[in-house]
Amino acid sequence: MTNARVIARKLSRRLVLQIGAAAAGGLLISTGLPRLRARAAHPMLTPWLRIAPDDSVTMMIPSAEMGQGITTSLPMLIAEELEIDWREVQFEFAPVNPAYANPIFHVQATGGSTSIRAFYSPLRQVGAVARTLLCQAAAAKWGVPISECRAANGRISHSSGQSENYGALADAAAKLPLPANVELKARSNWRILGKSTARLDTLPKVDGSAQFGIDVLVPEMLVGTIAACPVFGGKLEAVDDKPALAVRGVKAVVKLPDAVAVVGDGYWPCKKGLEALSPQWDEGPNATLDSERIATALNDGFGNEGAAAEAYGDPAAALQKAATTVEAIYTLPFLAHATMEPMNATAWVTTDGCAIWAPTQVPQWAQKVVAKTLGLEPERVKINTTYLGGGFGRKFEIDFIIQAVTVAKSVAKPVKLIWAREEDIQHDFYRPVSTARLRAGLDAAGKMTAWDFKIVAPSIMTRVFPRGVKNGIDPSSVEGAVASPYAPPDRRIEYVLKDVAVPVGFWRSVGNSITSFYVEGIVDELAYAAGQDPYAFRLDHLAEKPRHRAVLERAAKMANWNQPPPPGHFRGIAMHQAFGSIVAEVAEISIEIDGLRVHRVDCAVDCGLAINPETIVAQMESGIVYGLTAALYGEITLKRGRVEQANFDTYPMLRLAQMPKISVSIIEGAELPGGIGEAGTPPIAPAVANAVFAATGKRLRSLPIVKQGFNVT
Repeated sequence: MTNARVIARKLSRRLVLQIGAAAAGGLLISTGLPRLRARAAHPMLTPWLRIAPDDSVTMMIPSAEMGQGITTSLPMLIAEELEIDWREVQFEFAPVNPAYANPIFHVQATGGSTSIRAFYSPLRQVGAVARTLLCQAAAAKWGVPISECRAANGRISHSSGQSENYGALADAAAKLPLPANVELKARSNWRILGKSTARLDTLPKVDGSAQFGIDVLVPEMLVGTIAACPVFGGKLEAVDDKPALAVRGVKAVVKLPDAVAVVGDGYWPCKKGLEALSPQWDEGPNATLDSERIATALNDGFGNEGAAAEAYGDPAAALQKAATTVEAIYTLPFLAHATMEPMNATAWVTTDGCAIWAPTQVPQWAQKVVAKTLGLEPERVKINTTYLGGGFGRKFEIDFIIQAVTVAKSVAKPVKLIWAREEDIQHDFYRPVSTARLRAGLDAAGKMTAWDFKIVAPSIMTRVFPRGVKNGIDPSSVEGAVASPYAPPDRRIEYVLKDVAVPVGFWRSVGNSITSFYVEGIVDELAYAAGQDPYAFRLDHLAEKPRHRAVLERAAKMANWNQPPPPGHFRGIAMHQAFGSIVAEVAEISIEIDGLRVHRVDCAVDCGLAINPETIVAQMESGIVYGLTAALYGEITLKRGRVEQANFDTYPMLRLAQMPKISVSIIEGAELPGGIGEAGTPPIAPAVANAVFAATGKRLRSLPIVKQGFNVT
């Protein structure tokens, strides 16, 4: 239903709202939540919404907060319908419970830029039901028709002059039967949604009260750090623990099947103790793996028959008839996540169960796997989700949580396990290495007639969601290329799954960060082959895509595309659709004697309904910086089975002095919101690469840029 005004809407069975009264009084609203055992300090932590007698309003956050702003945007959905004073809103992270499952994933997990998309309708309904119940309670108390009661700024009022704060009505509202129908506010009456709204998590992050995983303190807690076998798939053969135990502050050395951990009074003695060890590793079959061998395996994949991810018409025949053909091979490397906060988790295993404090994107899965590991019922595993100091898909994995649990159980104490940065870089689940052979053709008028792509890459889904791989296709490896808005009438996209024995996982925007480089690269090559301006060429191929055209036109206008750039400056343009949003970016660069510099990025985004414009701008900037860092510097290489990069000296990040000026313009193109956390990343690498071609005539068909003969300043 896309209408902004929803009258007398029936709630689905899954979203039926249950009402319960807090022990201290107040109104509680939850979506199908079973009652959990009350705890002394916080008797009711499971509802979506709690209204206390003191008028405080607490909203539960089902998603992980890793900088994307959902601790503000999700409460905005409830607050808009509830008609409350934004200054009174508080939030708490939801406990693990199936009722908090992401409606898109059907599990309590954060990723895929889905938080707003998934909870947009359910949380508005939560607010509308609460508003309706409060009005009913007031109407009954005053003996007036509910139609004459009005909710505003945390109060219910009547034309007679009677009014009550929500807190005073909460108990009575909690006792009322659930309304079968609720009315959602018309968009024209919104006061909060669509407005730039101050973030609720700013103050705790500034004053230090926000608890990230690495901040956790538990009574009697020890600290630990760990080193895994440097070769993927290797095992620990033996280790003499005496050198570590000789370090003051070290309490124990814990041997895992593929790693060794040192536990003690603090991180520093544990780190020194770990450095004192000389583990003997069984490196296994991957001890000779290196980047050259991986590259050969990928190139050999072009000779393998792949599976058709998309096939229309007869591209082979169309390419034979083309007036001009372009063929190129593009390649992208493995990339690490390099989150600001390295992997860490705190675990406490007792005879009663297990408590975990972790910056995790998947608390429900973590609970299930930990329970299986310990032989416990899931309800005996308590997951406390902290703030995440960056996630980008890395904290979708639970390897670091299982390690913490294993170590804590071994020493019979609560343990906070912290990875060193080197461990983080060298034992990641990397963005897959990938290569593609791209063929495309133009007719005599310079119009694209056909393309034939063959993508060779390892599969994320084979490990994580094997049932998602169907007919030989890992959808994450071809997303963004399949159903491209530029797609010509005759086209084929083929995928060859090539396992190269390196663990791969979800990296910000997943396959879109790869396929955008391929598609926007070949489209740019076709534009020059046709003798056309690359912006005009793209517009010409988007004749039936008005939303895409509008975004591309906005970005070009922002960048003054039709005017010459400053002397010595050059521009590149790219556009990509992902996660329900469309983003176009123009990169302006210069190449001087001392190297390449990105001066400016102009970004236009259509993410449908804009819930909080301030968050959208911040996420566009963040996605651009993340993608630009990867384009300029990012590469994970292997030698003798080992990752060669270790810390930010060998896996550099974009520095503040290198930051381009970023301008963002939001176009509202639909009534439903799209995803925003990842959508800004895909276009930046091809935009910069296309600008390099405009400056030098050299086509960048592989990254990072620093490996293509350019310094970066």
